[in-house]
Amino acid sequence: MYPESYLYSEEHEWLHVDEDVCTLGITKFAQEELGEVVFVELPNVGDTFEKGDEIGTIESVKAVAEIYTPLSGEIIEVNSELDDSPELINEDPHKRGWICKIRMASGTDLSDLMSAEKYADFASGDS
Repeated sequence: MYPESYLYSEEHEWLHVDEDVCTLGITKFAQEELGEVVFVELPNVGDTFEKGDEIGTIESVKAVAEIYTPLSGEIIEVNSELDDSPELINEDPHKRGWICKIRMASGTDLSDLMSAEKYADFASGDS
């Protein structure tokens, strides 16, 4: 259910790491909890954030949820497809529904993030 090559946060975000760039999105569990996504507020390219900062929001028919970054860095790309098609987060949260790409700050430590297996256990205990 959760891609093995990704890392996961306790806030239900996923990261795909490719050298110093991480693609960030929300997990299948998170989008199921939110329900039908109707709007995504994306960060701006060039913005820099510290680990734990709010970088945007996701609005669904049920709630508004904040998106937090599990690492420090600079936004280098956003998924502009979400402007017209926020439902991509529901349809394909781990691929086409990605939110942004972040260039990691030097010295970034990702050791507090979970493997797919650990996240699956965490999420199942969370429901």
